[in-house]
Amino acid sequence: MKSDIEIAQSAKMLPIVEIAKSLGLNEDDIELYGKYKCKINLNDLDLNDSKGKLVLVTAINPTPAGEGKSTVTVGLGQAFNKIGKKSIIALREPSLGPVFGIKGGAAGGGYSQVVPMEDINLHFTGDMHAITSANNLLCASIDNHIHQGNELKIDSRRIIFKRVLDMNDRALRQVVVGMGGKINGFLREDGFMITVASEIMAILCMARDLNDLKERMGKILIAYDLSGNPIFAKDLKIEGAMALLMKDAIKPNLVQTLENTPAIIHGGPFANIAHGCNSIIATKTALTLSDITITEAGFGADLGAEKFLDIKCKYGDLNPNCVVIVATIRALKHHGGLGKEQLTIPNIEALSKGIKNLEKQIENIKIYGIPVVVAINKFISDSDEEINFIKEFCKSMDVEVSETEVWEKGGDGGIDLAKKILKVVESTPSSFERIYNENETIKNKILKIAKTIYGADDVKYTSTAIKQILELEKFNLDKLPICIAKTQYSLSDNPMLLGRPEGFDITVKDVRVSNGAGFLVVSTGDIMTMPGLPKNPAANRMDIKDNGEIIGLF
Repeated sequence: MKSDIEIAQSAKMLPIVEIAKSLGLNEDDIELYGKYKCKINLNDLDLNDSKGKLVLVTAINPTPAGEGKSTVTVGLGQAFNKIGKKSIIALREPSLGPVFGIKGGAAGGGYSQVVPMEDINLHFTGDMHAITSANNLLCASIDNHIHQGNELKIDSRRIIFKRVLDMNDRALRQVVVGMGGKINGFLREDGFMITVASEIMAILCMARDLNDLKERMGKILIAYDLSGNPIFAKDLKIEGAMALLMKDAIKPNLVQTLENTPAIIHGGPFANIAHGCNSIIATKTALTLSDITITEAGFGADLGAEKFLDIKCKYGDLNPNCVVIVATIRALKHHGGLGKEQLTIPNIEALSKGIKNLEKQIENIKIYGIPVVVAINKFISDSDEEINFIKEFCKSMDVEVSETEVWEKGGDGGIDLAKKILKVVESTPSSFERIYNENETIKNKILKIAKTIYGADDVKYTSTAIKQILELEKFNLDKLPICIAKTQYSLSDNPMLLGRPEGFDITVKDVRVSNGAGFLVVSTGDIMTMPGLPKNPAANRMDIKDNGEIIGLF
């Protein structure tokens, strides 16, 4: 069997001009970045004229066994085209950190990939670099303002906006800047986050257009002054220059799948430390140009889907027509307590325990009033008895279920899933409603998410978090949606509690505002905003040959 990159390198791609033409776009509507990728100009598109149906792909809590959510998303888009529906896939952009860290490349898998895979994983159209530059321009302006006299009386002990780099580099989590004497500025503690955790990334994904992006950048809370009052990026008069750096990055990127289905890839915040969805602009562009848009949200439904529904849908005025929950039998058995070496052995007892995680994720989506379809991402080790067990379980929960083989068969392996989604969309209207009102108190909003989505008993707060909440309320920065940062591996904030844990509390350690993005970031557990490389990083297995061929990317 060929590796993912070997499959991608043997793909017969169409010139991106032809892909654009299939969507009704001419050469004036796109900006070419080589032969196989381009950006879409937004000037002549009415993004409020979205007539297409929106399908969100999410999953159970991820495990080391893998769920294949992106692969199912890509394969599903290909399947819809095969049954005569004009479809577009809307995905996030990969970060270089995970590409060279643990995960390797991220563009689907097998015969359900987006291409050119190497370009998408490595620099792509430069969006990540633009975000990094805009973020660090603001950081440089903060230190420069202090150095040049500090007219705003910025308290250098309370600068909360950090520098970023799109690479896993644990040594940069905490640093000291301004060393080397008076000429280099004032000495202070600082730190780096990975680019995809930057508020600039979140703003890109929330912005409606360039003007909205600029306005949101001006609202970024950067620090407090010596009297304890908030200071925003607009106080430094830097938002215009930041927006200038983002003038191309705000345009969505168009590529294709192995079967030449259009794919818009734009924005890439992590879902465990950010909101985990691609840009509103990309999703609405896809809805404007297609019959059906298939998009995904990061990690499990308790993280990515919740944030998609409670944050992205609010700002994007989106109304999903269906949610697909991806699960594998291997991963469900892991949630049932089996070790990785036992997952390919049929085990109904472990499956019956682990399926409780799927049960909770189905319940969660139903709470929002959206129809649900379960996709079993099938592996060769899955027994008929195990597959039938899941089908009977889904029948008992009154949800459609489909076996998918899109990794092996591409679009053909997702036709049954596509038909079942169409049946659900056409027969069951969505009555989507978010689970909280952003004007409620911070604690009420957090409690609703913890109890309703995670199944927690209660929420506990550190003294630091309580102080931060009081301060946000004091400055009227509290009436915003909640973005909870927590482990992706469990419904709880403890990665070791698998399946459907009960009798647990969520502990909030930190509450800060991403005022430009328009949400409050609530940190639980031990979540790193700057990951580190593993002992054997994926980068060690990568190389490029003399003829330019890339190997080991995935």
